[in-house]
Amino acid sequence: MSWRSGGGCELCEAARITPWHHEDDVCWVADCEICDVPMVVWKRHGPEPPEDERAHMLATLERIGTERFGEGGFHLDAVMRQIPDHFHAHARDPGWWMRRFGRNG
Repeated sequence: MSWRSGGGCELCEAARITPWHHEDDVCWVADCEICDVPMVVWKRHGPEPPEDERAHMLATLERIGTERFGEGGFHLDAVMRQIPDHFHAHARDPGWWMRRFGRNG
C-alpha cells in the first residue's frame, strides 16, 4: 500500500494538524480541519477503495462518531466535495454547521 506523497494531495500529506483518533494500515481518522468533526481518510490515493476497505473505514468512523457524539448522534457523510479524488468521509453531528460556521454571540 503506497501513499501518493508528491502531487499536492492534502489527504495524502496526512499532516497532524488536528487531533487524531485512529490509524491502521488502511486508514486514519482525525478531526477535519474545516468541519471540526471526525473524518476517515483512506491511506491510498483514489476515490474508490475496494468494498472491504470501504466497509472497514466506515465502521471505524462510526465507532469514533459514537464515542464522540453518542449512539445515533451523527450521520456518515461520504460525499467528497472539496477533495473528490481521494476517499474520505465525515461523521457529522446535527450542530456541526452552526458550531463551525455560525456567528458567535
